Amino acid sequence: MKLFTFTAETGAQALAEAKKELGDEFSIIAQKKLNDGKYEVSVAISEEDLKQAKAKQQQEEPPKTNNIAQRLELIAQKEIERKRIAQSMPPLPEDVSLQLSDAVRQISQIAGIEPKIPAKSPYGEQKTNQAPTKTQTPPQKQMESKKKESQPDDLRLIKGEIDRLNDKLKLIQNMFWEERGPKRDGLIIPHEFAEIYRITKASGMAKEHLEKIMQLTLELMPIKMRENSVLIKRYFREVLRKMVVARAENLSSNAKNIMMLVGPTGVGKTTTLAKLAARYSRLLNKNYKVGIITLDTYRIGAVDQLMFYAKKMKLSIDTVVDTEEFVNALESLKYCDYILIDTVGSSQHDRAKLESLKSFVNADPNTKIDVSLVMSATTKYEDLKDIYHTFSTLGIDTLVFTKLDETHSYGNVFSLIYETKKPVSYFSTGQEVPNDLSVATSDFLIDCLLDGLIK
Repeated sequence: MKLFTFTAETGAQALAEAKKELGDEFSIIAQKKLNDGKYEVSVAISEEDLKQAKAKQQQEEPPKTNNIAQRLELIAQKEIERKRIAQSMPPLPEDVSLQLSDAVRQISQIAGIEPKIPAKSPYGEQKTNQAPTKTQTPPQKQMESKKKESQPDDLRLIKGEIDRLNDKLKLIQNMFWEERGPKRDGLIIPHEFAEIYRITKASGMAKEHLEKIMQLTLELMPIKMRENSVLIKRYFREVLRKMVVARAENLSSNAKNIMMLVGPTGVGKTTTLAKLAARYSRLLNKNYKVGIITLDTYRIGAVDQLMFYAKKMKLSIDTVVDTEEFVNALESLKYCDYILIDTVGSSQHDRAKLESLKSFVNADPNTKIDVSLVMSATTKYEDLKDIYHTFSTLGIDTLVFTKLDETHSYGNVFSLIYETKKPVSYFSTGQEVPNDLSVATSDFLIDCLLDGLIK
């Protein structure tokens, strides 16, 4: 292997110099910013590839282009040509050859170009117009033995080929990252992190949180892991996961669980309460005794909706209008393992309703009520933060997020949990009662954030 170092005003320019000098067959070893503001890129290339690069410099160079699709096509054609002239390399089986060609063709389609790669093996043309004869076919046992010996090498060859094409595609996508990447307070995002940065930024995560997490990741991630985009995403996923606090269900039968759901109008509190009631009374290993109290006598149909669910699940339900009736209802349902309390939806700017809710929370000083703030995942982060700070006067114990199926961006949910340090207990992923409700976990949220919701 030969090592080379290139210096330029930007990392992209240094990479361009390396490509001009060495071709496309080098590997990036390190990239750093020097004290004078310039960028230094260290690369390695095999002696064989270096000789080929020098030889090609003497030939007429193809016209330069900044089009990603054309660059990808040139790279693909170069790989095909290099493999075809490798005389010492044995031909691949037909099915393996087709898999490799399909992989290259799919990458070309992603770039939006018409692939010119043949369906046959890129390592040598096979004759198909000649019928096999007995003299051309070796004995069956010899064929099976050769196939068994060559298969591991062939599979490793294919895997290496696909990995190289994938890395080159990402290199082309990110080669101008330094000019477009974020620069703030001295934080520079290397091009290796461009993909994960774009995904996280598009998720709706608060900018200050994203930059802080990126800085933490850059400081802690080992240098060797940065060479592989899969390892970068896995490491970043683990960092995010550790920043989400989730609360497990308290299924102890020794303690009475009283849960009050509060939150803005229209976030799905009543439907979530019905899902919880069905979960505790029907879906768990033990069928817990569940009682329901509703304070929502303002909204048309709210009581009827809960009455329908309670009747269907054969559960007790009480409707109260003041704190005295509320205390009596708690007393009448003291035989229940779970008491679920539905409340009227309130704008975070409606101080009167919030004070009314607070009087119910503090109605009985001897009764501990677990207050869950229910919010929609479709709400932008600034509004989520405003809602939380307003409802925090009620003494929020946990967060519940609904409508995860109605958005593709979950960074706002992550940012609120990270900012408030409040545990999240449940996620609602649809309207179906009781199935579309799951116990919250950090793994589930981060998977949604990076890969999307998979129900």
